[in-house]
Amino acid sequence: MSEAANYIELCAVGDVSQDLPFKAQIDGTDLAVFQIGDAYYVTQDLCSHGPGSLCEGYVDGEEIECPFHQGKFNIITGKPTAPPCTEALKIWNVAVKDNKIMIDPASGHVAAA
Repeated sequence: MSEAANYIELCAVGDVSQDLPFKAQIDGTDLAVFQIGDAYYVTQDLCSHGPGSLCEGYVDGEEIECPFHQGKFNIITGKPTAPPCTEALKIWNVAVKDNKIMIDPASGHVAAA
């Protein structure tokens, strides 16, 4: 974790499990915190296709299925993997320190197609 970055704590490691994402919020934006194996990932919570909360969706391996229209995204890259979703999710770089999951808010980006 870069000492220069301004990391913000989203939740404790224990708040997230492989099957149950955690919804966090920073600056009015809802974020979804996921665990895959021993790694943690953060995406926007709002589906890029409609008003679905990804934290309420179904996690299957590296994919999250939106509960609104059942479109899917790769949790690691944010890229859509099943229609009707066509736009990638915004993702953030994650750091874990003292059992806390943190992000640098400035690291948010949408992966290139």
